[in-house]
Amino acid sequence: MRGVKSGAAIATAIALAGCNMHQSTLAPFGADAVDIRRLFLLMLVGAVVIATGLALLMRHAVRAREGALTHQKGMRVVLWLGGVIPTVVLLGLLVYSLPYMKPRPVGPADMRIAVEGEQFWWRVTYRPPGGGAVETANEVRIPVGRTVAFRLTAADVVHSFWIPGLGGKMDMIPGRTNTLVVRADKAGRYRGQCAEFCGLSHALMALDVVAMEPAAFDAWLAAQRRPAAAVATAADPGARLFAANGCTACHVVGSGSARGIGPDLTHFGARETLAAGILPMTTANVARFIRHPEATKPGVRMPAFPQLSHGEAIAIARYLQGLK
Repeated sequence: MRGVKSGAAIATAIALAGCNMHQSTLAPFGADAVDIRRLFLLMLVGAVVIATGLALLMRHAVRAREGALTHQKGMRVVLWLGGVIPTVVLLGLLVYSLPYMKPRPVGPADMRIAVEGEQFWWRVTYRPPGGGAVETANEVRIPVGRTVAFRLTAADVVHSFWIPGLGGKMDMIPGRTNTLVVRADKAGRYRGQCAEFCGLSHALMALDVVAMEPAAFDAWLAAQRRPAAAVATAADPGARLFAANGCTACHVVGSGSARGIGPDLTHFGARETLAAGILPMTTANVARFIRHPEATKPGVRMPAFPQLSHGEAIAIARYLQGLK
């Protein structure tokens, strides 16, 4: 009995481990995810009904006396349970699900956000109607109640863009652009994930997702177009170390249309996480990632800077955290 209880406890713990309000298809904050949950629950109920029916049929077959089922009755059972009923059920599911397969329409005034998957981070570019492009990284912000079209591609290998609470997943393929159209219905901070194995740190390629009220989103996007508050402080020791160690060769800091090899750091300090949603935004974490990024993300393409002292790394980290 004790073993049964232990097994039940372990199974319950494993099941509850998937119940995350910030990254779960069962806790939707987008209209498309609501439809996906509805279809899932419908099919789950159908599967339970079918499994229960099969269990009862097996129980009846085992307990029936020998010869109770004639060949004619057996063929009738096969016809109904193996042909007619499955056909009707599958046809009903198809008819019910067809409206959900229709893509959401996109108008000229809707927001376009280009997301490019790289090993192992996300390049995010906002292209608002009538405005210039704004680039950031590892964080997606969307307005509640507005249609958003994600234009998805990849720079190196195949990735998969998935925000479980917002909509379905879609592959990101080098040389090809896929479009995922969604609409958030509830404000909050959520999480996305790369859902296609893309290398050693595939499981460490997360994505912060912030659904904002429209007015707050417009104000945030306008702020992103402005230079970061600390860009003008060129005399900052962290800024000098950042430039002296060649960091500007890969990272863009400041406004403009330049595209860096690595993530854009213009408003780095305003983000709540670093390393694509893996670490909290603290000075110690930033400094440690600068010196030894491979310790956090195996296979990362960012070079290590072990020659920097702890104090120098802290100075650069403080400078980057001041970019807001």
